[in-house]
Amino acid sequence: MSESTEKSRIKIEEAKDKVIGAIAETMDLYGVTPAAANLYATMYFKEQMTLDEMRTELEMSKPSMSTSVRKLQEIEMVKKTFTRGSRKHTYVAEKNFFRSFMVFYCQMWEREVKMNMEAIKEAQEDLINVIKDSTSTPEIVADAKKYYDQLEESKTYYHWLEHLVANIRSGKIFEFIPKDHQD
Repeated sequence: MSESTEKSRIKIEEAKDKVIGAIAETMDLYGVTPAAANLYATMYFKEQMTLDEMRTELEMSKPSMSTSVRKLQEIEMVKKTFTRGSRKHTYVAEKNFFRSFMVFYCQMWEREVKMNMEAIKEAQEDLINVIKDSTSTPEIVADAKKYYDQLEESKTYYHWLEHLVANIRSGKIFEFIPKDHQD
C-alpha cells in the first residue's frame, strides 16, 4: 500500500472516529448505557456484525455485550439479521436517523401518555369520591374540584402528544417539517 493510500485510510478512520464519538456521547438521550452507545456507534459504519466481532472490536465482556445488544434491539436501533450458511447471529445498525427518532420517541411518548392518563383517571375518580362524600368540608370539596380541573386541563397535553405520535408514525409530520429543509 502506498504512503498516500495509507494516509487516506488513516484520515477515513479518524473521520469515522469523530462521528462514532459524537453518536456515542449523545446516545444517553435514548436511555442507553455508554457501552451500548459505543456499540451502536461502531456498528453504524459496519454492514453487519456478529457478537464475536462486536466483543473483539469493542473489548467488551459477553454479558455486557448481550445486555447492550438487547437494549439496542428494544429501541429498534439494532436488528438481528439472517445470514445464509452461518449459524452465528448477525446484527445490523439502523442507519436511518429519522426512523430511529420516530421509533424511540414515539415509544416513550406513548408510554408517557398511557401511564399518566391512567393515573389521571384513577386520581379523578378519587377526587370525585371526595367531592361526593357528604362528610367532606366545603374547603376539602373546593380543593378536590381545583385538582380535578387541573388534571382535566392536563389531558389536553396528552391528547396533543397522542396526535403528535400519530403524525410522526404516519409520516405526516414531514409535510410540516420536510426532511430536506435547509436553513
